[in-house]
This record gives sequence, C-alpha cells and structure tokens, in this order.
Amino acid sequence: MRLRPPPPRAVTLPLLAGCLLACCLSCTGTDGSAPADTGAPGVGDRLFPDAGNGGYDVGRYTLDLDYDPASGRLRGTATLTATADQDLERFDLDLAGMEVSRVTVDGATARATRAGTELRISPAHRLRRGARFTTTVAYQGVPRTLTDPDGSHEGWFRTDDGALALGEPVGSMAWFPGDDHPSDKAAFDVTVTVPRGLTAVSGGEPVGTRPAAGGRTSYQWRSTAPMATYLATVAIGHFDVTRSTTPDGLPLYVAVDPRSDDAATAAALARIPEILSWEQGLFGPYPFASAGAVVDHLPKGRVGYALETQTRPVFPGDGPPPAVDQVTLAHELAHQWFGDSVTPSAWQDMWLNEGFATFTEWLWKAREGGPSLDASAAAALADPAAWAFPPASPPDAAAVSAAPAYGRGALVLYELRRTLGAAVFGRLLKQWAAAHRHGNASTADFTAFCARLTSRDLRPLFATWLYGAARPAHL
Repeated sequence: MRLRPPPPRAVTLPLLAGCLLACCLSCTGTDGSAPADTGAPGVGDRLFPDAGNGGYDVGRYTLDLDYDPASGRLRGTATLTATADQDLERFDLDLAGMEVSRVTVDGATARATRAGTELRISPAHRLRRGARFTTTVAYQGVPRTLTDPDGSHEGWFRTDDGALALGEPVGSMAWFPGDDHPSDKAAFDVTVTVPRGLTAVSGGEPVGTRPAAGGRTSYQWRSTAPMATYLATVAIGHFDVTRSTTPDGLPLYVAVDPRSDDAATAAALARIPEILSWEQGLFGPYPFASAGAVVDHLPKGRVGYALETQTRPVFPGDGPPPAVDQVTLAHELAHQWFGDSVTPSAWQDMWLNEGFATFTEWLWKAREGGPSLDASAAAALADPAAWAFPPASPPDAAAVSAAPAYGRGALVLYELRRTLGAAVFGRLLKQWAAAHRHGNASTADFTAFCARLTSRDLRPLFATWLYGAARPAHL
C-alpha cells in the first residue's frame, strides 16, 4: 500500500573515490564503447526503464550486513548466485550510493565502474550462456532515503534507535546491490549485526542469533520462497517480539516498537490468525512458511504508508493509535497472495496487487458489519481520483501507486464477480493464486485466465472497467 506521499526530498549519489577503488574499479573501455556481450542496464519496464538488468537471473541473495545506529553507517557484503541468460562480458547491478571496495565474480577480482545507479561489472573471464556464477560485492556507507516520482519516500530510513528498509518500487538498491525489478525473484539469506540490546528483523524465517565481535549480536533470516527485491526488508531497533502459531500451525513472528504498542494496535495484531484463516478460505493455502508483522516508530511523516514486505508487512507506528487497524492488516496480508506470491511482471501491472488487496478490504469491512460490498463499489465509482486513468495503463512512474490501482482495480474484480457469479469468481481467486504461485503475471495473463473460466465474452467488461477512459454512469 502506497498512499498519501509526503513532500519530496532530494537525494544525491556519492561518487567512488580512493586509491583502492582506482585499482579495483575501472572503466570498461577508453572509447566509451560497451562489450558486444553486455547485459542490458534495465529490463525495459515502461514506467521504470532503468530498473533491473538484463543478461542473468538471480537465484539467491546472501546479504551480510553490519549496522552502526550511532553513525548511520552500514557495512555490507552481498553475494548473488545467478545464471547467465546470454554470453556476458559485462553485466550491471542496481545500487544507489554507497562506496564499493571490491567486486569478485567466481572468486576472481572483477573490473567495475559506476554510472548513476548502475554498478557495471566486467568479470575476469567471459560468462557463457547457461553458466551459474557468483558475484560478491563489498560495500559501505550511509544508506540514503530515496524520493520516488510520486514524491513518496523509500529506501533506507534512519530511526532514533536503528533503521528501517523499504523497497517499493526501486528502494532496495539503497541498501544492497541487485537486479531490482519484480520480474527477477530469488531466495534470500540475510544476516544483520547490530549493537547488543537491539533486534534485527527481516522477512522469511528466523534462523538464529549469534554473538559478534565488540559485544554485538548477529540475527540470521532466511526466505526460501522466491521474493522480489522490493519486498525485502530489514528493521533494526528496540522491539517487543511475539512468537506464536496459528491454529493450523503456521509460525507467526510479530515485532512492535514499544512506543507503538498501544491496546488498539495489539488488538488488531491479535487478529492475524483469524484474518489469515479467512483469507485462506478465499484465496487458497497461505503461500509462505511464516507470517507476522513489523510495527516500527519512524520520524514523523517520513513514510505514511504500510507495505506488504514478504511474510512480514511493515506498519509505520509514528501516528496516533492504533498503529495498525484490522482493515489495513487485511489489505497487507492479502498482498501475501497478490503481489508477493503472484508478483507483477512489470510495474504497470500494479493494479493486480492493489486491486485485489482493496477488494479484500471491501469484503472484510462487509464481514465486520461495515459498508456492504455494493456500497464500497459505489463509493469507488463516485471517487474522481479513481478515474484519473485506466488502472492497466498508468501514464508514468508517478502514477504507479495512484488511486486507480486501488479503487478502480477493485471495481474490475467487483464487476467480474457480478458477471461470473459468486461460485465461478471464487474459483477465479483460488485458481489465479495457484496458477502463478511464486511467479510473475501480467494484466494480459489475467484477462486471458479469466476468459478461460467462462463462455461469456468478457471483452466489454475489461474495455469499460480496466481499459476505458470514461466513467460509467452506474454499476
């Protein structure tokens, strides 16, 4: 969920410098030309053309991070295990700022240079198509908070007792180098070393803790299910941690900043097992090995949105209580199916995330005695902001998380339910989640999938609600 963006703040990217960098990081060629076999510096996403990279597919990220809250300095080693999709003499990683001290590919020192947010790497030996290779990047610095085209903030947020990393849409490059586009999902191993007394929380499952040098503690987390880089998170600080299980045995890990631990927040979080059980009835089996939430206290007005970070959605606890309400919780947990497990192929498909989650909100409100499903749909129809553009065609990057992805995206599902009938629509929800579990899907994939479920012609429905410019007079 990305709503109510705060005012933008400029960000600058530090230049590489120093004798070590001069020896280790060098340009690819003196004439400015690129090698013939070069991975593209972006996947060509229509809204974020520079996001991600071509030429390889990442299978696993291993991140070893050491953070000093007093200075705000992060030291990291990122190891990426990947497979070459083509012959490669050079490939790129996405990294905003930070100082890179060493890059190796398969253990051999690689040449590298920086160009904006591109870390360009030339291995000592050419990589052949189909080859599995390992890239390790050692880096350090003070990670930055980035400003998106819509004015919202993402990346690395420094808090008064630690830090919080949020990555949607392209903020993960603020704290680790990677292939920062949702089309390249990978497993994650994350180790975070922090001063004793602080806790480091990430996605996936806790592997354990171990003492580190200088009286520090290392926290280890593992995500075996594929995860898009924008769904990775790290939260560092003082947390009240609750471990439990749902009635069907799913492990829950909930971390709450004590300053946001009010009774209303606790009451909402206590409903996680109930909400998950209800959503499993709608969408099918929960797609991951654990669930939970993080509530972190942030500088006032710096975030202003909850985010569906995989297995452990994050809620900013910097406003009046409650820090978490049950409707937003139902929304973010629905994203575990729609957005996290079934991840959009490109950012223009964001409505597949937010439309499903917003429709889930409508269902939850009706279940809890709030507005009926019809009333929520009517309100979305009457909202001018929801009709600024068709949800399947955001005009630019600033519109990626705008209102049409939410309310009008949910109206697409509402109209499908009315047209298909409740029984067929119920099968649609479960079968769509199952067909693309842990994968990627586009709007075209979705419309084709719907068409296969019925003999009715759905083209007029999609032409009006998904692609049309004019607002219908009534539902």
